[in-house]
Amino acid sequence: MSVLMIEAFYGGSHKQLLDLLQEEIKGCSVFTLPAKKWHWRARTAALYFMQTIPPSENYRVLFTSSVLNLAELVALRPDLAKLKKVLYFHENQLVYPVRKSQERDFQFGYNQVISCLVADVIVFNSAFNMESFLMSIGSFMKLIPDHRPRELEKLIRPKCQVLYFPIKFPDIARYLPVHKLGHDLRMTDIQDIEDGEALDSLIALQNCKADDGLMRNSFPCLKLGPTAKQDAKNQEGLSNISETLENLNCIKRTEGTSTYHGEVMEHMAFNPCSMLGGNLEENYGVASQHMPLHIVWPHRWEHDKDPELFFNTLLKLKENGLTFKVSVLGETFMEVPDIFAEARRELGSSVIHWGYQSSKDDYLKVLCMADIVISTAKHEFFGVAM
Repeated sequence: MSVLMIEAFYGGSHKQLLDLLQEEIKGCSVFTLPAKKWHWRARTAALYFMQTIPPSENYRVLFTSSVLNLAELVALRPDLAKLKKVLYFHENQLVYPVRKSQERDFQFGYNQVISCLVADVIVFNSAFNMESFLMSIGSFMKLIPDHRPRELEKLIRPKCQVLYFPIKFPDIARYLPVHKLGHDLRMTDIQDIEDGEALDSLIALQNCKADDGLMRNSFPCLKLGPTAKQDAKNQEGLSNISETLENLNCIKRTEGTSTYHGEVMEHMAFNPCSMLGGNLEENYGVASQHMPLHIVWPHRWEHDKDPELFFNTLLKLKENGLTFKVSVLGETFMEVPDIFAEARRELGSSVIHWGYQSSKDDYLKVLCMADIVISTAKHEFFGVAM
């Protein structure tokens, strides 16, 4: 119980991170709130946790995401102020996209700044997330009418580091449709196939799992270890999504037919003997060519993911007579943009899956079936869904 973990918004990537940390760090104590009404969680969670977290002399480290107002919590609970406080940023509210019709709520960004001032270690999931936050503090504070604080970046930056979001990659071999498993074999040397070595290699590849030392580049701060090396990578925009999808679709189409056999192929079991017994090139080609391009959009159904751009592009492809299939995944919250209902109606039989997948297995199955995953997000701090 030396690590106290607090999550005021226990859902999505916040939940994924906390669950993974619990697996890797034994004996931690965890307190959460459901992933609902984000704005109220940010405003009031500190008071809730002040009452629900029992005192303990065993706590040494406090880990929380930036949804929680850490400054309020440690003021309300002086015993927690003594711990090593690690603040994790999934996103930052200084540059988070807002609707044009709305003003940015100053309080949420302000909460994150003062939380940084009381934290001992501040962790960001990307260099973009960290730099966009730090470089925006000065201009953000100018929104205060007078008596503005100064040089807060200099106080906060020395405590900051980038530790990329940890991901445990599952064994997905059982989810892959037969034509994709055939593609793995197709990439191997024919002589290896005759010698039986290719199948062994493929099985080894499929059984490959995440390194047991998963946390080696993530969260050494929880163990009081050294910081991780920072590596900035700029996000690249999607320059011409319509042209890109059209080109990919041309590769997938079969001359003279647009018949879709994906439903059949999806449920076919992988049989290495049957694949090796026939013409491997022919098996793969037939399976692949008879299936239209399968596109997946696996994001929150919210405005910052720019679903309008995605759906308008698909409808343009449909107007041009191009055949494709689409799966629209992701979580929904209180308000769903109108474009989703409109697109569902217009896309009709092109839709294979629509809505949040209730289990991780179902989610992985859809991803494995797909040919391409699209992000139209206005920006990403990390983009763990991709």
